[in-house]
Amino acid sequence: MMYLLLVVGFVLLIKGADFFVDGSSAVAKKLRIPPLIIGMTIVAMGTSLPETSVSVSASLAGKNDLSISNAVGSNIFNLMIVAGFCAILCPLPIGKDTLKKDFPFSILAAGVLLVMGAVSGEITRIDGILLLLLFAFFLYMMIRSALKARNSSGFSSDDEEIKNLPGWQCLLYIIGGIAAIAFGGKMVVESASDIARNFGMTDNLIGMTIVALGTSLPELVTSIVAARKNEMDMALGNVIGSNIFNILFVLGIAAAISPIGFTSANMIDTAVLIASSLLVLIFCLPKRKLVRWNGASMVAVYAGFTVYLFLR
Repeated sequence: MMYLLLVVGFVLLIKGADFFVDGSSAVAKKLRIPPLIIGMTIVAMGTSLPETSVSVSASLAGKNDLSISNAVGSNIFNLMIVAGFCAILCPLPIGKDTLKKDFPFSILAAGVLLVMGAVSGEITRIDGILLLLLFAFFLYMMIRSALKARNSSGFSSDDEEIKNLPGWQCLLYIIGGIAAIAFGGKMVVESASDIARNFGMTDNLIGMTIVALGTSLPELVTSIVAARKNEMDMALGNVIGSNIFNILFVLGIAAAISPIGFTSANMIDTAVLIASSLLVLIFCLPKRKLVRWNGASMVAVYAGFTVYLFLR
């Protein structure tokens, strides 16, 4: 029964995120907000709503190990598997701004998390507020950059990819999406914790593997679709944007609700995230893109890390 609840929870999370993004994007289109800003804010955040729901639900339930391991585990999965598979399918270019600003900022965010946890052994409420303030700064810079790009390329609010929905349907999609995400997150946390206990697995292990994989499905789907449409820079940009969101906003909200214990396992996992990010950055630097052998190497690194998780 708990396996069925886990699957149903994941379905609610993914479909809920889809409905929320469709409804919010349609509202933004009606308000003539540029598609570029819609993509960089609503869509990027929408793909991270499952992580938000799971981590906040875990924090409210006092299962803090699951909260932080889900966010960090999702980031490692996003970077090494999502971006890795996209690079295997086709060489994956990375935009100049993403390489110079967003990517280093994602590494900085992971570094700030590691320092916070190492100093006090937990992510306190004050730390959570600081993470949220750092996210607000990043969001401001992202919107400013998007507006600058809009002004230099001309304004158009028309985007065929964004559905033109009536007002009542937008509201239904947004409210229904939020409800599905909330219920799905609660179901995933409770069922995943039950499975962990039955198999003698720690919350950290199941958060780093099963839950991280499940909540990263929206990023995986979004990036593969972008790659298939030859929007390769969007594929990697979605991954990096979601990783920043997961650390600064997801863990910021969760810690502001309830302090999150930061164990030695969390410290190792966060260090692995930083090392993985630096590896991918090194891969990207020479030609500003990830080629197939880079992608294969990233997938292999993740496979080795997963084996380590089960052995430790």
